[in-house]
Amino acid sequence: MSQSAFERLKAAMEDAIAYAEGDGSRGSVAHPTPLTPDEIKDVRRQLRLTQKEFAVVFRVGLGTVRHWERGDRTPEGPAQTLLRVIQREPEAVLRALAAE
Repeated sequence: MSQSAFERLKAAMEDAIAYAEGDGSRGSVAHPTPLTPDEIKDVRRQLRLTQKEFAVVFRVGLGTVRHWERGDRTPEGPAQTLLRVIQREPEAVLRALAAE
């Protein structure tokens, strides 16, 4: 039986948190290549969101989104994982956030 998008998202986020806390024992923890500033911008634009809307919807600071898109900062750990999941399955993230 295949996992739902939410279950995959939850597992990925748990792995990312465990990895960030130094626990590499949670199976195969992915080490995604960081998204480039242009890729982050493309993710946001594909969702047709302004930087402010993206920040509100995905609960990230507006300044953080701006820094990522300018390349001043690179998202790490759970933020990197969240961006990859938003890039590949934005509906899953939106459903998960709406369920709270």
